[in-house]
Formats: sequence, C-alpha cells, structure tokens
Amino acid sequence: MAFWQKQAQADGWTSVVFGDDRIAIADVTLRRDARPLVHACDSFAREGSELDTLKRLRNAKRLARNRCTTLLWHGQYQLLQVDAPDNAKDMPRDELRETLRWRVKEMVDFPVDRANLDILDIPAPGGRAQQLWVVVASHDVLQPRAHLFQDAKAPLAAIDVPELAQRNLAALFEEPNRGLALVSFDSKGGLLTINYQGELFMTRHIDVSGPELVGPQAETLHERVLLDIQRSLDNFDRNYSTVPLTRLLVGPLPGGEAFVEYLRTNLSLPVASANLADVFDIEATPRLAEIATQAESWLALGAALRGQ
Repeated sequence: MAFWQKQAQADGWTSVVFGDDRIAIADVTLRRDARPLVHACDSFAREGSELDTLKRLRNAKRLARNRCTTLLWHGQYQLLQVDAPDNAKDMPRDELRETLRWRVKEMVDFPVDRANLDILDIPAPGGRAQQLWVVVASHDVLQPRAHLFQDAKAPLAAIDVPELAQRNLAALFEEPNRGLALVSFDSKGGLLTINYQGELFMTRHIDVSGPELVGPQAETLHERVLLDIQRSLDNFDRNYSTVPLTRLLVGPLPGGEAFVEYLRTNLSLPVASANLADVFDIEATPRLAEIATQAESWLALGAALRGQ
C-alpha cells in the first residue's frame, strides 16, 4: 500500500473521507488537456459502524470503479518540515526515509519504529537550502484503517493527509508562476496551505471551525483567524521572497460571506472565494455547483486528485 506520495500513473481515484457523522465519496478521472471529470460526488450519513457503511457502499458498487484512497485527520499524523541531508540527492529514497526516521524521532509523540513515514520534496527557489516534508503516522492509526477497508472488501490503495488533498485542489486554481494561498474550514478547524507550481510550500492548522466562523460568535473570531493568516503570509514572504504570492482563496463556506468580506477588507493580498465548478467538469454531478455540496466534498475531491 502506498502512503502519501503522488502517483502520476493513476488517472482515476475514488476517495472515501470519514467525517464526524457523514462519509464523503468522490470519483474523479484526471485528463491531460481538460478539467478533471467528477463522475460522482456524494455525502452519506453514517448508519451503524464505519464497516457497515463501507460494505453498503461497496455492495451498491460505489467503490468498484477505481482504486480507493482515504484521509487521516488532524491529530492522527504529524507533518514535519525538515532540512534535507547534505547528500539527499545521492541517497536512494528508501535510505533517505530511514535516515529521516531517526532524525525526527524526538519530534513525534509515538515510537518511530512502529510508524509509517514518507517524504515529499519542497522545491528550493532562490538558492534556498533543500527542505523536505516528512509525514509520519503510527501503525496504531494506520492498521485499523487498512483493516477496515480489507474487511469491507474495498480496494484501498493509498492513505493520504488533508494538507496534500488541499494542495491538489490549489494546483487547479494556480496561475502560472504565481504562488497561491488557500484556506478552508470544516468541523475540525481551518487549514491554510500555500502552493507554488503545484507543490506544497507551507501549511498551518487554524483552531477555529467552519461552524464557529458562521455561528453567533463569528465576529469575535474573525480577527483571530485574520491574525493567524497574516502571520503565515508574512512568514512565507520572509522565507520565500522570490515566490510571488498574488491572492488568497477561501474554500466553500456556507454562510461565510461576511468572513470572506472581512478578509478582503483587512488583507493587502486580494481575497476571493474558491468555486470548484470553475476547475472541475461537473456535468455528471451538477449538485457540485451548490456551495453546500462543495463544502461537504472539498477534501474528498482533493484526495481523489492523486496524480494531479
């Protein structure tokens, strides 16, 4: 089973993303000279156990068309940014993973010898020192998830993380040779990512959920989120001054118009709402034109873009 890395040979994936009380599924095919085609995109209430739900979806042939991928949630893994070893370019990938496994030993809160670890390159524009993303998750988290799909006889081929799912989505919105900041919110909090040329350069978790941002105390949280975003943008500008960052997109947030306007008023960077209908072919899934459906399907669609 492959964890986290891009898989360019795959032209279609079905993602299964577990929420607090719902399961989102997206079935997407990548196309070389056209927008990704969404064959199906749905959200289902969880009835019974996760295993029962997966079996029902499999029996309904919702998981048979492509290989499946799923996501871990914030807190189930650690995503670390580390300096690459001086001879990283000359090291076989497996050897580099093992070298980094012991380097991050003191940075994770579980034994690294009982963990899966994968690495992603971070491009180094402007002659910066090479850095890497290291994604680490304990076997205690990964094995039950893998066994869940095995027991449901669903073809799980990869496990991913939300930052990389959002990176995939951001790549669709990028302008040539321009950096893009993208922030989204769900019931578990906010996620800010910064992309450049299809790669993830920076990420930040924001401890404010989507429901909180549109709830009765929303106005008191706007400034807090704004400060989190501004600090991250300033940090990116200090570290990647050669990368032109030209706009911030806000992922679909039903009822979030006032929040988007607040960011637009208080950030020097242009701010706009991200509309998935602009970057996907949704002819087969017209409900994706609705912002509520886009919000429910956000990470599921990103996870299904492996290889994009």
